[in-house]
Amino acid sequence: MNRPLRTAIMVSLALPIAACAGHHRPQTDMAAAKITTIGVNSYLWRATLDTLSFMPLVQTDSAGGVVVTDWYVNPNAPAERMKLTVTILDQDLRADALRVAALRQINQNGRWVDAPVQAATVQKLEDIILTRARDLRRQSVAAR
Repeated sequence: MNRPLRTAIMVSLALPIAACAGHHRPQTDMAAAKITTIGVNSYLWRATLDTLSFMPLVQTDSAGGVVVTDWYVNPNAPAERMKLTVTILDQDLRADALRVAALRQINQNGRWVDAPVQAATVQKLEDIILTRARDLRRQSVAAR
């Protein structure tokens, strides 16, 4: 191989490495919500999975922030079942960064029939997930 070509290849390989030398890693005081390898707030994501851990999961998409459960029958109420979809809408830990949608069915004469879901049920689930996410964040900050 001729010398000018060899020199050009060596320089092109060395430039990306040299470009990294001036950059620093993120400081530890960076907002924890922004330090994530998933597409949404990591505390909300983890809190959602923790909160819904008793239900069978059909779909989880950390990049899109969606968790979908399968139908769940509470052993204490065998004539009723629920299915949930939780969507995390932001990378920040905020109340409006979370949306819970619930479907409810009741068993009537051996058939599952759609039934209304009380708004308080959805609100309570959102509150539980948000509280858990805040607890996870507090634990993370205290551990530093």
